[in-house]
Amino acid sequence: MKSRSLVFGSIIVSFFLIFAGCGAQPGQESSSIQIKGSDTMVNLGQSWAEEFMNLHPDASIAVTGGGSGTGIASIINGTCDIAQCSRAMKPEELEAAKSKGRAVREVEVAIDALAVIVHPSNPVSQLTLEQLSGIFTGTITHWKEVGGEDRPILVLSRERNSGTHVYFLEHVLRHGNDKGPEEYSPKALMMPSSQAIVEEVSQSAAAIGYVGMGYVSAREKKIAVGTAAEGPFVLPSVDTALDKTYPIARALLMYVPENHSAVVDTFLNFVLSDQGQEIVQQMDFVPLYQAPLRKKA
Repeated sequence: MKSRSLVFGSIIVSFFLIFAGCGAQPGQESSSIQIKGSDTMVNLGQSWAEEFMNLHPDASIAVTGGGSGTGIASIINGTCDIAQCSRAMKPEELEAAKSKGRAVREVEVAIDALAVIVHPSNPVSQLTLEQLSGIFTGTITHWKEVGGEDRPILVLSRERNSGTHVYFLEHVLRHGNDKGPEEYSPKALMMPSSQAIVEEVSQSAAAIGYVGMGYVSAREKKIAVGTAAEGPFVLPSVDTALDKTYPIARALLMYVPENHSAVVDTFLNFVLSDQGQEIVQQMDFVPLYQAPLRKKA
């Protein structure tokens, strides 16, 4: 095995997986794990937790969403054991954790290809990164400007606390320059979750949004993305994320305190194992390495 360090409305979707009677006995280290953070990763984290508890019945794991920013704040403040993040912690966040005696270690646990999605009836099938930047900043406002129908574009984005929001801002709107001046259009609707974006796109022929690849269903159409007008235009998939031909792919991360518990260490080893990476593939994310993983049925 190869390892690398590296949802609706105002309600925060939480998945609590609690095994009765699993608390630590006097003199024993706790066997519970609190995981908080990325909504993109919450279903993946839940699947890891369920299988881990099947293998370790004495373990108790609670997985909660709320966005990468929520997970990062929790790991800094000591209110979780693992922060799930779809963006890297910033230098000032790492320093804040260190100043509180909570210096953290970054672990890359999977890869995600961000899918740009539209309604299946939308005739537009491919867009360049430049066109996507124009759409999401508001300099392109009608579908006819990019080969579509004569209707205004409804732009959907994740809210600012989301690591997905930050990644798309820096790598698409700002063309990889995290200090660039570009911002989301004032008319963009900031959605509380990836699932909320999926629901809106599936009902609106004018909408465009972006979500983790694992959220896309038959009710939405994925857009092929190109770095230049002449192409090539590439659809998000496991293969195109692994071979880096799809231009909007990112690492999915966990942050843990350097002084973490034995059960956290065991859980991380499970996540990075063949079995843990098979779950990544089953959940429609991209595993870190090519192993004899079974295809999703």
